[in-house]
Amino acid sequence: MAARAYWQGQIRLALVSIPVEIYTATKSGATISFHQIHEPSGKRIKYEKVAPGVGPVDVDEIVKGFEVEKGEYVLLEQDEIDAVKLESKRTLELTQFVDADEIDVLYYEKPYFVVPADDLAEEAFIVLREALRRTRKVGLGQLAMRGREYVVSLKPCGRGMVLETLRYADEVNKAQGYFRDIPDSAPDAELLGLAESLIEKKVAKFDPREFHDRYVDALKDLIERKKKAKGRKIIEDKEAGTDSRGSNVVDLMAALKKSLEKPSAKTSAGVKTKPAAKAAPARKAPAKKRA
Repeated sequence: MAARAYWQGQIRLALVSIPVEIYTATKSGATISFHQIHEPSGKRIKYEKVAPGVGPVDVDEIVKGFEVEKGEYVLLEQDEIDAVKLESKRTLELTQFVDADEIDVLYYEKPYFVVPADDLAEEAFIVLREALRRTRKVGLGQLAMRGREYVVSLKPCGRGMVLETLRYADEVNKAQGYFRDIPDSAPDAELLGLAESLIEKKVAKFDPREFHDRYVDALKDLIERKKKAKGRKIIEDKEAGTDSRGSNVVDLMAALKKSLEKPSAKTSAGVKTKPAAKAAPARKAPAKKRA
């Protein structure tokens, strides 16, 4: 495997230990990065590490410190931090199993692929994977990676497994504080039925390739136009491309009904409709005979 393992260790289930390797399952998408520029000179702004009363300092002279009182620090060398003994640095012990839907989506953070470290680990790896699949459970444990210990979940994924880091309880805001003012009332049955029909109309299989970062595309286009404009300022028309659907809907019933009348995505995407028949030419009225 060409990629470098993000973590190497073992998964432990009771007395069974399975050597595994973990790889990052995601990557950063296309982004536009900006630098700060000194406009008069066109030079890029750079930052120096300085100490008050000393001035610029060498990187080799910098250590980590924890402030215990105002202006007073406990200094730690990196090798001292690395030497902190924590079993989860090398072992993920599965201590609990839960149904996947018991874990709120707010707790999920980042996914990793898990594979057996060698041929000898494959049998035990496959047994654990299939046991999780058949019981429809998710394994939970704690794992230390890159300077901190995470709560993690483990579940089957194709021939392998996926480990996901989870947030701790104190890292997730309580929803009640944000949802408190929303009325706890049942919606109108007819409105609810129309909304359900609209959802059903737009149901499709999820394909991540259907989505892309339109903001990045727009910035790339702006940069190209700015290059051609040779410094001339370019301001988009704020009214252009605005969507009236974001306005306040006074008549919800009428808006839902109108939404259901709109053509489906397939029709608007280019499915040809039968052209309307041409109207027959009007026939001239016969001339009146003279008396």
